Amino acid sequence: MATGLSIRHDNGSQFTSEAFQNELRFLGAASSPSFVRSPEGNGCAERFIRTLKEQLLWVHSFSTVEELRQALLDWAHRYNEHWLLERHHFLSPSQARRELMLKQAA
Repeated sequence: MATGLSIRHDNGSQFTSEAFQNELRFLGAASSPSFVRSPEGNGCAERFIRTLKEQLLWVHSFSTVEELRQALLDWAHRYNEHWLLERHHFLSPSQARRELMLKQAA
């Protein structure tokens, strides 16, 4: 179950469709549409997906679903631990999260 998880999406027909909304309800996830005419709300997610495609999915072929699954796990680890992102002041996502948690704890 995905209880407590909100799925952020734009207001495209695929996301507002009855089939998609029923699937969210079945999984226990909440629908979280972005604001109309505010595409920047999806910018970070869209850029992340583009990076994933450019760095992994468009450059490698996978023989099995398990091979793809493992490649995604490896890529996610590399991204979170080693990629330095300007929006995080050139820290990796994991480093930025740790710093944020330390600030919130103080």
